[in-house]
Amino acid sequence: MIHTLFDIPYPIIQAPMAGVTSPKFVAACAEAGLLGSIGAGYLNGEQTKHFIQEVKKLTPKPFAVNLFVQEEPKIDVETLQQARMALQPFYDELGLSPVQSVVSKEVFAGQIQAIIEEKVAICSFTFGIPSAEILTQLKDNGVYTIGTATTVEEAKRVEQAGIDAVVLQGGEAGGHRGSFSVPMQLIPLKDLLQQVADQIAIPIIAAGGLVTKEDIQEALASGAQAVQIGTVLLVADECEISPLYKNAVLTSKEQQTTVTSAFTGKPARGLANDFTKRMQDATVAPYPLQHYLTTAIRKESAEQGNAEYLSMWMGENSYLVQETGTIKSIIDKLL
Repeated sequence: MIHTLFDIPYPIIQAPMAGVTSPKFVAACAEAGLLGSIGAGYLNGEQTKHFIQEVKKLTPKPFAVNLFVQEEPKIDVETLQQARMALQPFYDELGLSPVQSVVSKEVFAGQIQAIIEEKVAICSFTFGIPSAEILTQLKDNGVYTIGTATTVEEAKRVEQAGIDAVVLQGGEAGGHRGSFSVPMQLIPLKDLLQQVADQIAIPIIAAGGLVTKEDIQEALASGAQAVQIGTVLLVADECEISPLYKNAVLTSKEQQTTVTSAFTGKPARGLANDFTKRMQDATVAPYPLQHYLTTAIRKESAEQGNAEYLSMWMGENSYLVQETGTIKSIIDKLL
């Protein structure tokens, strides 16, 4: 089991949540007895290295780094232009100039190098499986690897690749879907655990909709060796997201989240708002180009306190989150 292997008090992993996690938050999770996770999805190699160093200054405890497995997007000029046109009204309403150019940069190799140089204990992956060469490189340097799967087939492929453990991400999960096969499926975590439990031998980490003590107990009793939680930690004192975002989690209602590709080009679950509704049938550029096209919109919306154009990722059961306080106090109630 991962927590006993790394002497982590609780079988709980803090979800990486790229764009949300800060060094202070990751270190606080590690200090509270969880496996803290750096969401490095939007960072380059140098930024990843700096982030790791900042966490190390705050805690001697082990933590993970999560990477997005990159595929070079096929840039179709017409699609890109249509995506720009779909976003033009939002630029206009916020008084912004449209992004003139978007370039997808290869950052994965630099991130892997940072993990090895900084002797990070654990590396997890979202959106696919790295090459055999990358996995061998990590294993040769003693790095424990974790994949992400949203179906039985994906879980089997993670195991076949030689990855040490797998996060089973139920359809309820907030943030990006870890799917790397098509069509994307939204299988409830309870069903996914039942389908996968006797199909693979590597440790299973359950994720998606786990916000209560009962949720965690049920997941651990259903074949998971550990759980990964995110939404319930967004409201913690140490989480450095905006008060606007925290309040949105605490005041969210049942069936108020949606899965959308409109913000980044990859499907992700977050709070439904004016942006997700208006972009429902719009042309979206492939990831990460859409992410670059909407970055200014999201940044300006945050500065203006406008929740309607923000990506506020949260799980389907966010409406059950009511406990604020320190990470430790939240975890104490979950246990």
